Amino acid sequence: MSDCNHDCSSCSENCEERTPGSMLAKLCDGATVKKVIGVVSGKGGVGKSMVTSQLAVTMQRRGHHTAVLDADITGPSIPKAFGLTERATGTETCLFPVRTKTGIQVMSINLLLENAEDPVLWRGPIIGNVVTQFWTDVLWEDVDYMFVDMPPGTGDVALSTFQSLPVDGIVIVASPQELVGMVVEKAVRMAEMMDVPILGIVENMSYLVCPDCGKKIALFGEGRSEQAAMRHGLDLLAEMPIDPKLASLVDNGAIEEFQGGWLDAVADAVENLPKKVFQGA
Repeated sequence: MSDCNHDCSSCSENCEERTPGSMLAKLCDGATVKKVIGVVSGKGGVGKSMVTSQLAVTMQRRGHHTAVLDADITGPSIPKAFGLTERATGTETCLFPVRTKTGIQVMSINLLLENAEDPVLWRGPIIGNVVTQFWTDVLWEDVDYMFVDMPPGTGDVALSTFQSLPVDGIVIVASPQELVGMVVEKAVRMAEMMDVPILGIVENMSYLVCPDCGKKIALFGEGRSEQAAMRHGLDLLAEMPIDPKLASLVDNGAIEEFQGGWLDAVADAVENLPKKVFQGA
């Protein structure tokens, strides 16, 4: 239907996109989000937030309106990467996302806390509810692509996100170690159980480029992500290097200045997703 807002909970039509007993949450009135992409990992420390940030920047550079919903409530790092220090504001009915220097819309728990260093000591269900509220209570303005920076693992937040948000696909971030096989397996099975398409795998920390001779050095051994991808019929979309310059940019809140086309294939896959629109009343 041309006027469908993809909120199955308020619709009596029996269209092909309808999900029985849908738990999809409604957007804030006036908000519009066209595509939602989750960035996930089976374990922490693989650079998931780095990939999320760079993906948002890459798509913004391509002329799209992008946003980042930071669902890693207990370990939020997105505001730091973009150099965001101001607190989010709002009205009685909605919150306003904070915009980065290039216009990327961001919402994170660190933008609501008085002190960014304060720990979030909440149990799983509460954290899951906060992630849902970041979808329902934030006035996302004309977003073409929203990237959801998921916490590692397959716990409450992942379940809440996949049930409440209209996730169009996920990108799995892994590292080259032997453990990657099991990590990818868990992420793949979670996506399959939740019926969420997998766009492909990004291997982070694949290699280090020698500053003297330019040779690629596999510090953690030859990456095994490609083997894992082949076992599941997935694409290895990117192999990202260990780059001290990237770490410096994140530390200085300047990730929007990064140079490199490592994630171009991921961006292509995102752009090839079927067109939809999800909007508030």
